[in-house]
Amino acid sequence: MLRNLLALRQITQRTISTASHRQLENKVPEKQKLFQEENGIPVHLKGGVADALLYRATMILTWRSSICHVSTGYGFISQEAGLSSVSSQQLAGSVDQ
Repeated sequence: MLRNLLALRQITQRTISTASHRQLENKVPEKQKLFQEENGIPVHLKGGVADALLYRATMILTWRSSICHVSTGYGFISQEAGLSSVSSQQLAGSVDQ
């Protein structure tokens, strides 16, 4: 058992240490030029289609949640008003009897 674990350890160390390291090119200067360009587009939309879709999805969800919060609050307020009027009707009915 121990021998198998040691063999596995040696294999994983050898695999990791001999793996070729991929060099990544630096794209920061290109992105800086893109985002600093004066072309009338807001900076949050200069990333392309993905940024536009993310922005629109965020706006839709924000408006939807705002509408839901307002309608829920209105529902609570109207429900409380309805309960108070029902209780006053019940009180009026019990007084007449």
